[in-house]
Amino acid sequence: MNQGELTGQLRTHITDLSDPDCALHVDVAAPFSSLRRAACAAGFDLAPVSSFRDFARQLAIWNGKFSGARPMYDASGRAMLAGELDPEQRIEAILLWSALPGASRHHWGTDVDLIDRKAVTAGYQVRLTPEEFAPGGPFAPLAEWLEANAPRYGFFRPFRGELSGVRPEPWHFSFAPIAEGARRSLSPAVLHQAIAAAPLLGKEQVLARLEELHARYVAAIDWP
Repeated sequence: MNQGELTGQLRTHITDLSDPDCALHVDVAAPFSSLRRAACAAGFDLAPVSSFRDFARQLAIWNGKFSGARPMYDASGRAMLAGELDPEQRIEAILLWSALPGASRHHWGTDVDLIDRKAVTAGYQVRLTPEEFAPGGPFAPLAEWLEANAPRYGFFRPFRGELSGVRPEPWHFSFAPIAEGARRSLSPAVLHQAIAAAPLLGKEQVLARLEELHARYVAAIDWP
């Protein structure tokens, strides 16, 4: 991938799928379709609630949380008020659950947030919380199946709460053969260039700590 693709500013590496409706890296579409067929055979309707996400979308998420316009949560999932936090505290809180614009693995088209559409009613509001995937939650059977079967198709969970600073995300799966190359290519210098030109709230503080933030939230992931 080139720098624009790595940071979500280009989508020349992306293809759009219609069933299910999602956008993936051109070389991830086929492996994902194979994973979905296997899940279907096991009784699941595997569907991404998030796939490719561009820089502008990630910027809107970040700025919304930083300003208090979007909900922000602590490590245990409790709501936090942005107005009660200084800029450094806001950055730490956001990065528990959301990536810096330019640093999201969703920019690469290799990563998907997955649910089982059969497990909920049509009006159910998916929240992507750990409780939904824990025993007793609607997506617990899918989480167990993916844990056992996703690696056969090249997918793994990069955020398990072990090495990465990101909180555990049992819904988030990544296609390792391509994502790993992207992770290694997304250097602090590439990320700096993308962020420096953007209207990012808290930009001064982020850029001052970029090497550290990159090490904790981009370079560090949880391998199987």
